Amino acid sequence: MAAWIILGLTVLISLVGLAWPPLIALSMFRPYWLLRKRQYWTPISNGFVHASVGHLLLNCLSYWFFAFPLQRVIGAARFSELYFVGLLASNGGTYFKHRGDPEYACLGSSGAVLAVLFAAIIYFPNNSLYILPLPIPIPAPLFALLFLAYSFYASRHPIGRVNHEAHLDGALAGLAFVALTDWPVWQRTLRGWM
Repeated sequence: MAAWIILGLTVLISLVGLAWPPLIALSMFRPYWLLRKRQYWTPISNGFVHASVGHLLLNCLSYWFFAFPLQRVIGAARFSELYFVGLLASNGGTYFKHRGDPEYACLGSSGAVLAVLFAAIIYFPNNSLYILPLPIPIPAPLFALLFLAYSFYASRHPIGRVNHEAHLDGALAGLAFVALTDWPVWQRTLRGWM
């Protein structure tokens, strides 16, 4: 149920924000202003607003493919912990990089989604997914690496307020979360890759 609630809130709040931009302005994470203006809610709220329908769709599709199978295995409580650890970890890296820049602001759930994606890959290393119009399955680890490669490129050519830099932090948070909460699964996956 947690995965559905997170998805529903993300879609609802993002669509309201796209129709009413003051919500996005209020929700964006601004590292410089976090402590100075006590905007303590923004490292969470920024994960529920998106820059465009395309940005929202990409995050929701990635989430859709990985969140529900993962929640069935680890349970709703641990899934929620993973999601919010990913969101906070991805914004933590952003905070340290941009805390001196009063103009920097970011939004999007990509860091949390990458935490879910990479955790799911540890649990389901042999899964594949289909992305139309490609008629062939894409192995989940390849999809994850392509997503990170795109994120690296996009972080070097920023457009708008999408926090592409947070993707790597989110991915590492997902891997670390599984290592700390279910080390035997990590060992099994590593043995399988060797």
